[in-house]
Amino acid sequence: MSASPSSPLRARRYGASLLAGLLSAGLAFGVGLVVTAPATTAKADDGSSVTVSARDQDADAANAPFPDLKLTVSQTKGLVSQAIVLSWTGGRKSIQPSQQNGGSDFLQFAQCWGDDPSVPAGEPAQPDRTTCQYGGFNSAGTTRDHYHASGSAAPQDSAYTIAEPPLGDYTSIPFRAVDGTVSTNIVDGVRTDAVDPNSNQFFTKYTTNEVSWAGSGDDGTGAVKFEVQTKVQAPGLGCGDAELQSDGSRIGRSCWLVAIPRGQADDGSRQVDQSGLFWSQWKHRLAVKLDFRPVGDVCAIGAAERQLQGSELAAGAIASWQPVLCGSAGGDAYTVLTGTESDAAAIANSTNVGPMALTSRPLQGDVDDQLSYAPVALTGVAVSFAIDRRPSLDGTVPRDVLARAGLPFESMNLTPRLVAKLLTSSYLDALPANADRTHLGGNPRNLLYDPDFLAINDPEWKYQAIVGPAVADALVPQGRSDAASALWSYVMADADARAFLAGAKDPWGMTVNKWSSSDPTVAPKSDEGQSYAQTYPTDGFPKADPFEVVSELGPKATVNSVTWRPYTNDLDSSAYKTLRGDGQVLGGWNPFATPAGYDKAVRDLPGSQHVIGVTDASSAAKYLTVTASLRNPAGQFVAPTTTGFQAAAAAMTTSSGSTQVYGFDPASPQAQSATTAYPLTMPVYAAVNPAMDDATLRASYAVFIRYAASDAAQTPGVDPGSLPDGYAPLPAGWRAQALAAADRIQAGGLVPTDPVTGESAGGSDSISGSSGGGFGDDQLAASVSDDPAASGELAAALSASKTPADPDVDGVQAVMPLSLLAGLLGALAVPAISRLRRRL
Repeated sequence: MSASPSSPLRARRYGASLLAGLLSAGLAFGVGLVVTAPATTAKADDGSSVTVSARDQDADAANAPFPDLKLTVSQTKGLVSQAIVLSWTGGRKSIQPSQQNGGSDFLQFAQCWGDDPSVPAGEPAQPDRTTCQYGGFNSAGTTRDHYHASGSAAPQDSAYTIAEPPLGDYTSIPFRAVDGTVSTNIVDGVRTDAVDPNSNQFFTKYTTNEVSWAGSGDDGTGAVKFEVQTKVQAPGLGCGDAELQSDGSRIGRSCWLVAIPRGQADDGSRQVDQSGLFWSQWKHRLAVKLDFRPVGDVCAIGAAERQLQGSELAAGAIASWQPVLCGSAGGDAYTVLTGTESDAAAIANSTNVGPMALTSRPLQGDVDDQLSYAPVALTGVAVSFAIDRRPSLDGTVPRDVLARAGLPFESMNLTPRLVAKLLTSSYLDALPANADRTHLGGNPRNLLYDPDFLAINDPEWKYQAIVGPAVADALVPQGRSDAASALWSYVMADADARAFLAGAKDPWGMTVNKWSSSDPTVAPKSDEGQSYAQTYPTDGFPKADPFEVVSELGPKATVNSVTWRPYTNDLDSSAYKTLRGDGQVLGGWNPFATPAGYDKAVRDLPGSQHVIGVTDASSAAKYLTVTASLRNPAGQFVAPTTTGFQAAAAAMTTSSGSTQVYGFDPASPQAQSATTAYPLTMPVYAAVNPAMDDATLRASYAVFIRYAASDAAQTPGVDPGSLPDGYAPLPAGWRAQALAAADRIQAGGLVPTDPVTGESAGGSDSISGSSGGGFGDDQLAASVSDDPAASGELAAALSASKTPADPDVDGVQAVMPLSLLAGLLGALAVPAISRLRRRL
């Protein structure tokens, strides 16, 4: 068909599209929102890093372990539960700790909530050591308490010190929680054994975020990732707790980051074995104030709550947009209920009132799909890892490799077959040593010993002697999800991976765990002859091996696949645990627990971490976890970056059964020629039935979609309302589809179904036709090939005057009235977009 607008059919479509724009504009004005303030100019957030030095903060720097120490904190404002990078210069070559010695010439880091009341008025505030989360690991040089020679306590420690001859003096620094609760084992000068100063109801070895040892290299420099905790993870600190201001705004409670230098020996000792909170060490600390986003209810009083249900992949972006969407009078609060996307879409397909679905796939099953799909996010699934070097000591390792012991690996390549191995318990250590592992034959212990892995990665990997179940499989979330479906589809699109799952040996002789095989002749059979073969792709992560290790302690001590390698709660949890070095390794049996059960092994600290986890790009970015580069269908290893997402978006094709939903199909010709595409890129669509009964709710969902497609929401940044790391800005064509879907949803289905041409989905001229490259035309791809600079005018906030609590990047106030302009522009642009696409 000709692309000329003079075509009668084209003219009818053009007119319908123009009418849709006018209709949507009229309905938008009917909601009663008005533009009240001029838009502000957007600007890129240039970060909030801070550098402090011992010479500036330590009055006794000349006698400090590192007089020239300078510490840089990568981010100090707008913090949430996330990771930041702490880097320093001016240290000395560190020695790692032992059982009796905390090490030498290193740094410790902790988070504290309170100001020191002894600081004179008018002088800069300083942290109060009794408010620091410190002591959870109960090892040499890391506790809140210790014995020392009689009379050797500093005067500043006297209030926390008692004499205990013949052992000497005992000092114990109490912990004072933000709610006023004090945990101390010294009361009225008497020590009580009823209280453990290093473990309390507020933090334990399992929850603390302190870094007890961070070492420097030969040049005195170093860096470590630090987990910032809010009041959710650390209730004893209360960081980020929303505090109401006199003007009605809310700010998050600030906290402190402290760095405690530790030298070669503590006062009165031959080594480092005292507490970093004792005054002799504490007086040399460096401190940086941390400002948090408010945690809790940040929405205006009376804001209506609207539920979004389904994909976790959009949660990070929505969390950033939420303060803008609900922070002003008249705005709604959007709550994300993460769960199975297919279930969410099925609920949203009804005309009954219900949550708007967030999904990456069209409605599943043999049902009539009545949903309108609006693209709201472009992100991806990622494989994160935290693996620190541990070279073999067999005498064959080069000296330069040995010198990097304890440093983290920063790159990893994975193929679909290697991903399949991690997901199928096919490595020996994926099962307990005392389980029956005969069906695993001579398979490698874990990924890092696999010749398949070593053949495509840095040669330094082959010198490592890293073992453990957390590198023999990957942390995976429970339940069903589009993310799992995408990962398995990626695996099954590869011939080598399919053959491996079917039971074929890889070139080095490794075979799949038979319980995870897709071949009925390889998988075990029931007594009745029914095969236990798995069906792939699937939308979950089955732990198919039914092994059980029976214990003499009784049935409750039996270990099975889930006991041995538990699921995480979600993709975010996988990234969080990867950051913390928590591979969810099974600990020992604890008969004193209620009820009795297995403890979890304590997480590995930086320098000895080894864990792999399946997560999403947003969570990986938030927690600064290193992500693997995956081999894409074009044969290239690509990391989950903005560039990789955009290249994948340009190669996406329509999903089976829907002309509105696009996805990256590894088997498609477009994907196989996209050399820079990240293969696990996933769009997220907001989906609702335009015939849903509640017009007010539909209008609210339309507001959300329009904001998601706005310049403000698609501008990368850390300010509320912007696009967080881990997402790529939506291509222009996707944003046009989103705005058209918003109009259709708000109008109750009066707007034509096709977002581009005005005719029903599936027409030959539809932007989402079943053949071709979707939004992958070169011209459209070029328009989003780079991160857009933060420039131009932002829309204003929701109606009502701006308060100091409102973020600077607020783009909701004009979002619905501007539907008139968006509708007109969309109507005018759509025919051109459709013609442009057909030039491929």
